[in-house]
Amino acid sequence: MWPAKVQNGQSTADTPVPGGAIANVILPDTFTQNAQIGKRAFEMNCASCHGINAAGQEGIAPPLVHIIYEPSHHADESFQRAVALGVRAHHWPFGDMPAVEGLTRGDVTLITTYIRELQRANGIN
Repeated sequence: MWPAKVQNGQSTADTPVPGGAIANVILPDTFTQNAQIGKRAFEMNCASCHGINAAGQEGIAPPLVHIIYEPSHHADESFQRAVALGVRAHHWPFGDMPAVEGLTRGDVTLITTYIRELQRANGIN
């Protein structure tokens, strides 16, 4: 899942650039209606750290379109808990993730729908 070439003109596998995308994310042809709503919520609340299309950002936060976040390893409830309670760093060297204020369980469900559709488009099931 690491980029083999420049994505968004910011980083490559050999020369990471702070803030550059970590994963090379392939977008699905279409998103369901719930994923479209989740995409907007993700862009407003999550993309500043996890990057455009959940590709992560070098030195800031991990990509959510990554095998580590496949449903069998991080179930949907993991996203709910991460937003509500924050997460201690355990897979990545980015430090702890703080809780995210102002999101409801419904909001996180829609965001998770968006992330899962991105993951499936990238072979993560």
